[in-house]
Amino acid sequence: MLPSKDIKRLIEIMAALRDPNTGCPWDIEQDFGTIAPYTLEEAYEVADAIERNDLDDLREELGDLLLQVVFHSRMAEELGEFSFGDVVEAITHKMIRRHPHVFARSDADTPEAVKRQWDDIKQIEKRERAERRAKRGITDDFKQCYLGSVGRNFPALTEALKLQERAAKVGFDWQNAEPILDKIEEEIGELREALRSGNQAKVQDELGDLIFAVVNIGRHVKTDPEQALRGTNAKFRRRFKYIEDTLQKNGEDLAEASLERMEEIWQASKKNER
Repeated sequence: MLPSKDIKRLIEIMAALRDPNTGCPWDIEQDFGTIAPYTLEEAYEVADAIERNDLDDLREELGDLLLQVVFHSRMAEELGEFSFGDVVEAITHKMIRRHPHVFARSDADTPEAVKRQWDDIKQIEKRERAERRAKRGITDDFKQCYLGSVGRNFPALTEALKLQERAAKVGFDWQNAEPILDKIEEEIGELREALRSGNQAKVQDELGDLIFAVVNIGRHVKTDPEQALRGTNAKFRRRFKYIEDTLQKNGEDLAEASLERMEEIWQASKKNER
């Protein structure tokens, strides 16, 4: 078995790994549920490589993500449901159908018109999917509701953003950012009350409300909360490393340093960044 640029080789490798007699014991025992966390992890690795502008890593991580698609497709094929080829056919059909302004005749000649056309086609596809699911006896009331198109397995910040965007399309939205700031202050007050009460369930509930409101302000100021937080995470990593490096240069131990000493170095790191 030799490496190849042909997708068929990857499909052959996965089939060999899943062979019940000669395959890999670990791969054989996996199912959709056990592989799903790895699929999410690989998607995050792709995003991380892009953020670091590391194209060498990006090539590797895209391969890992592609392997996940092949893995899920192989398991589905073993169940007699669909194969990798069916997955490719489905997405090519979708892309052609959703871009009539490219592959057929359409009057959509602006980004806004294309977006409206895309949404209209998605609604048609949604009805068709519901019909297919009904024929197979699959019912999911959640999927049929207006917010049902928003996946529940997104990272929480992304899910919140998509729920808000979806609700905004039918007018359930603030008109501007200012009232959302008031809402954030209101939620902070309610979180303070929950903390004073000592009710952990209430604290969690109010903290969720606060974060949801912060996501909303991000949406209104055209800032993706997931990307904003990733930026802050990177900043925190950078500044904390500065603390670690500074202590090490001075012969001090990170675990033994006082909060006051670490805060002093943290502020120095901020000044250096300016």
